[in-house]
Amino acid sequence: MKRLFVKTYGCQMNVYDSARMADLLAPLGYAPTDTPDGADMVILNTCHIREKAAEKVYSELGRLRKMKEEKAQGGARMMIAVAGCVAQAEGEEIVRRQSAVDLVVGPQSYHRLPEMIAKVARAGGQALETDFPAEDKFDALPAQSANAGPSVFLTVQEGCDKFCTFCVVPYTRGNEYSRPVVQILEEARRLADLGAREITLLGQNVNAYRGIGPDREDWTLAKLLHALSRVDGIERLRYTTSHPRDMSDDLIAAHGEIEGLMPYLHLPVQSGSDAILAAMNRQHTADEYRRIVDRIRAARGDIALSSDFIVGFPGESDRDFKDTMTLIRDIGYAGAFSFKYSKRPGTPASAARKQVPEDVKAARLEALQSLLIEQQRAFNRSCEGRTLSVLFEKPGRQTGQAIGRSPYLQAVHVDGADDMIGQIRDVKIVSVGPNSLKGALAGAKTRDAAPVL
Repeated sequence: MKRLFVKTYGCQMNVYDSARMADLLAPLGYAPTDTPDGADMVILNTCHIREKAAEKVYSELGRLRKMKEEKAQGGARMMIAVAGCVAQAEGEEIVRRQSAVDLVVGPQSYHRLPEMIAKVARAGGQALETDFPAEDKFDALPAQSANAGPSVFLTVQEGCDKFCTFCVVPYTRGNEYSRPVVQILEEARRLADLGAREITLLGQNVNAYRGIGPDREDWTLAKLLHALSRVDGIERLRYTTSHPRDMSDDLIAAHGEIEGLMPYLHLPVQSGSDAILAAMNRQHTADEYRRIVDRIRAARGDIALSSDFIVGFPGESDRDFKDTMTLIRDIGYAGAFSFKYSKRPGTPASAARKQVPEDVKAARLEALQSLLIEQQRAFNRSCEGRTLSVLFEKPGRQTGQAIGRSPYLQAVHVDGADDMIGQIRDVKIVSVGPNSLKGALAGAKTRDAAPVL
């Protein structure tokens, strides 16, 4: 067997794509390895969202080039591929700057990896594939064969038509595309047969899902969730990432109707200022976002929310930032991702004149994160003493310990549960740490709670 190392950057969709690339290369004799040392094939599955994403890729390629040269001195070959959104955005530049790279493939073309590998193996040189092919890449992918664990990702939608002024996704992932319902249900059943108990549906705008159903009609995400809730073996459902504009009436209602749909929703708002939201082209106001949240909480009273925030967007004033802080206090979040604005080449915001000074962005981010951390810790403390259902996913650091996830996506450590991986059990939360909860199996005798690591 040849050894395959895949390094994944960024979002959950890249995690899914990396797993599918491994499935795709398995018939060619590639088996996964945990280190690039001595690997026959290395894939960097890249993300272009975060600051200095391309620089991090080039830095990693410099280290891999040395490994490739050392392997060549021993008479063996290492192939290096750059995949994902940086590959899509900077494919020709990658080929020009780093001769050690054999393959560059965009996120809509990775199903062509086998033929690209064969081409380079035969003729040498470099292969570049960053088109948006007409054929459905999902039709070309093999059925997943490896057990991915009790909790898995399933991509149902790709691409974006929203064109937020700070975002490169429409340019790297293309237009919004929804997979057919039958294809998704078949994959969900295979995942259940492989031991999955929880599925997280993925999409750049997952709640914009409009897939062709077996009745030849367009299905919404809500209708798809109802169908998935009836798949034998699948007991939990989640979805991410959502856009407020696409929180439809039937999807909001589904949160109260589907027992297995977990009460934790990631609903990015980015800013609490209407002026900044308009400059971002978010196509909703802060009060519209508040009303959506009110409707979601009316449908399911125990739901917890997380969000995304960007501080220091071009033109953001002190008043704009204050409006964001007010919205955070009004909503109350169980978790969030927050970042300083950074330019993305080719996006409208990168050319805006009123760029916010770096020290101002840093100060605002510190204040915003302090408030969000305070809210997250308050939410976690509210769980102490409660009994929550936990899906155990993997062994913990301590002997006999297992780690699982609560309905609210919190990590939960439980002693004496190492034989329960893949099971959902009731757990009483006995203490709360900075990043996780400590629990005991409901009904079990417990000692004084140990500190959470």
